[in-house]
Amino acid sequence: MANLKEIRIRISSIESTIQITSAMKMVSAAKLKRAQDAIIQLRPYANKLTEMLVNLSASLDSGDGNTFSKEREEKNILFVTITSNRGLCGGFNSNIIKRTTALIKQEFKNCNSSIISIGKKSSEDFPKNGFNVISTHDDLYNEITFEAVSEIAESIMNDFANAKYDKVFLVYNQFKNAATQIIMNENYLPVETPEDESATIGDYIFEPSKEEIVDVLIPKSLKTQLFKAILDSHAAEHGARMTAMHKATDNANDLKDDLTLFYNKARQAAITGEILEIVGGAEALNG
Repeated sequence: MANLKEIRIRISSIESTIQITSAMKMVSAAKLKRAQDAIIQLRPYANKLTEMLVNLSASLDSGDGNTFSKEREEKNILFVTITSNRGLCGGFNSNIIKRTTALIKQEFKNCNSSIISIGKKSSEDFPKNGFNVISTHDDLYNEITFEAVSEIAESIMNDFANAKYDKVFLVYNQFKNAATQIIMNENYLPVETPEDESATIGDYIFEPSKEEIVDVLIPKSLKTQLFKAILDSHAAEHGARMTAMHKATDNANDLKDDLTLFYNKARQAAITGEILEIVGGAEALNG
């Protein structure tokens, strides 16, 4: 049995841990508010832009398709994985790594798969497991801007246009609320067209032509789609960390309570033992 001094040291250590986890929870809560506002403002615009693009692309003749909407035989696949630079956020990063690994080893096991990693956690993990990581962008989180994301999107679009990759996926955590993140493996390229013809736009007169509009809209939409995925993941990261630190604080408080109860019982037993020794000694003297 641990002595009273060791128990006091453990209780003091747990109290320090509680202060740290509580502080991290409050910091994540403050950052979550800003990140949540950013993605909530962008998401309707990004979704509407994608919807317009898909409908407009579907209305084009099959021979007039844009470079970014051409379907090719799936031989070379690119995965853009979005994780975080820091841990202590539950299964946030491991879920993305597991999903990407499953896609590469199961669904696309007969294809040549490459990875563009955004976030230090995936940048460190994938090379260790023998995956082909062609580039990393861990410094993006220093300041998330549309211009910085656009450079990554342009590089991906150029590789797709040059037939270096036949299909591109985004794998990231979509923000739902502070406690829930949805793992997404979203088709990025080629641009999808709706299967239902009735879903396309009506009969409009376009100025300039549909083709010119699509040529401008597609790059803009793809940049916005990647930017939305990164903002989604950024908000989800802070939500996951806040939830993880909340659980850690609760668990530490429970452990502290158990140790305090054990400490009080041990101290009471020690006091009782001392009293019995004193009483026994007094009786021996009187006897």
